[in-house]
Amino acid sequence: MYLCLRMIPMLLVMGVIFFFSHQPGDTLHLPSIPGIDKIAHMMTYGLLALTGLLFFGSANPAGLLNVALKTVLFCLLYGMSDEFHQSFIPGRSVSVFDLLADLAGALIMCTIWLRSREFRVILNEKYLILAKRLNGL
Repeated sequence: MYLCLRMIPMLLVMGVIFFFSHQPGDTLHLPSIPGIDKIAHMMTYGLLALTGLLFFGSANPAGLLNVALKTVLFCLLYGMSDEFHQSFIPGRSVSVFDLLADLAGALIMCTIWLRSREFRVILNEKYLILAKRLNGL
């Protein structure tokens, strides 16, 4: 049950990514700041990596590097599927640069997670609190 609860945030982030990817190109209005779309990709996939780390880490708490590699691979594959999905949406196109920004966001989050034990402990505590609250519903 606890493992399933850890999957919920990851699925929510994946759903948000899918929702925004499904919007036609003429409906997305980003500020006209150079590179803002790549920053948005990095932040979104950093968040996906964070939720992925906590999900994959709960199944295998011993091998941190293994968990980080699984998470990066998962984010890369989801990013590839997202770009493929966008190829069917009017006004959207496949972009290798978007995929690289996705990968960069996941790598940055995994690096922070690997290098900071304190960060891992705090995140795990927050998930425990969330799991207890969800379990009490």
